[in-house]
Amino acid sequence: MGTQRTEQSVLFEGVFDKPVVVTFDAEHQSSDGGVILLRQLDAGLKLTEEIGSHFVDDRDSTRTDHSYLHLFRQRVYGIALGYSDCNDAQRVAADPCVRMACGRAPTGDNGALGSQPTLSRFENSQSARAVVAMTRRLEQHVIKRVAKRHRRAKLVTIDLDPSADPTHGQQPFSFFNGHYDTWCYLPMLGFISVDDEPEQFLFYSRLRPGNARCYRGVIPLLRRVVPMCRKLFRKARIRVRLDGGFAHPMVFDLLDELQVDYVVGMPGNRALDALAEPWMQMVRYRSTRSEQTETLFGDAEYRAGSWSRPRRVIIKAEVVHHPGRELRDNARYLVTNLRCGPEKAYSIYCGRGDVENRIKELKDLDMDRTSCSRFVPNQLRLLMAAMAYVLYQEMRRRMRRTEAGRAQVGRLRLMLMKIGTRVVESVRRVVLHFTAAHPWKNLWLAAARVVAADSS
Repeated sequence: MGTQRTEQSVLFEGVFDKPVVVTFDAEHQSSDGGVILLRQLDAGLKLTEEIGSHFVDDRDSTRTDHSYLHLFRQRVYGIALGYSDCNDAQRVAADPCVRMACGRAPTGDNGALGSQPTLSRFENSQSARAVVAMTRRLEQHVIKRVAKRHRRAKLVTIDLDPSADPTHGQQPFSFFNGHYDTWCYLPMLGFISVDDEPEQFLFYSRLRPGNARCYRGVIPLLRRVVPMCRKLFRKARIRVRLDGGFAHPMVFDLLDELQVDYVVGMPGNRALDALAEPWMQMVRYRSTRSEQTETLFGDAEYRAGSWSRPRRVIIKAEVVHHPGRELRDNARYLVTNLRCGPEKAYSIYCGRGDVENRIKELKDLDMDRTSCSRFVPNQLRLLMAAMAYVLYQEMRRRMRRTEAGRAQVGRLRLMLMKIGTRVVESVRRVVLHFTAAHPWKNLWLAAARVVAADSS
């Protein structure tokens, strides 16, 4: 006689019109049916295939059940679905749709996904050289795809920004950072945008020690990326936007050498405050009379002692007025080679504020789940989170004419990925029965059409 499995049931009485019994005994069902969209999108982009080509696999192939590419996809798709930790592998091991997306059979014993120990060994298997090669390949992949869509671009903007990644253990190169007041890593992220397109596409993600200066890694990155952009966007001007942490003499000299437009935040000092004083006196007078916050913009030529030459500084002279409080000076400074008016230059710099929203989305994908005991696997984790985000950005771009076109990653996951699905596999095909009550049915069908049709 075959063995019968009895599932524990839960009874709800006195709440609904009839007693409700809950059992977890539905076979071959998934809560992440929409993951097949990610797989289709990834197949068209060849993203995991390209990046995964740099894996070095020296295992005995006769004794392995999972290729590194399959494990790589399992981690990238898992992060995209909200399963960001290797310990989550056991939770989705039997999910038929996730198994299909990762190149495994949806049902049966031979379709099992990689376990937590397998995934941990995978993350720790790669050398720093291989992970750096994958990071460089992601740069090239994203920038080339953006260039393919914008052959007549007039302006390409590169935004770089660091972000705090708090650590909670003995991770190597985790240091206390006084600015963020925590032990952390300090990853740097790079985004590229074209003309007036609102989306800033992630192309670079590098994990750095927690005590790294903001400009660490910027010079080699710009030396690679700016010539690449000039080659791919032949008629476009290149503009670089950086915050005040990047204001270093070597960075300014490189920007001049590369002959790009730039606007860089500059921390205040006594010399700059003295330059701004005439404008500050004017806004103090105006604010005293109007009892409102007043702002003026100006510019001046300035040369710090460590600079190779004078540069244009934009001055934002502002006095903040709060009822019942004393007036507060709020002078801000930018270094730029733009020829436009001071207020216009400052508004261009403020456009980089959207990068903060992109970083928040990355944190929603747990880009800061860097809890490995070695630095290189943590860099690989950051890279995999970046790749999951690249897939979502591409999905959002293709759905730009729908409500998904302005949705955050968490919302996209809810609308397009988290779908209850019954999987029926026969000899000839696999049929996915999505719940008829899915509230974004029409949106999902539209997404399926554009993912299958749009190869640009």
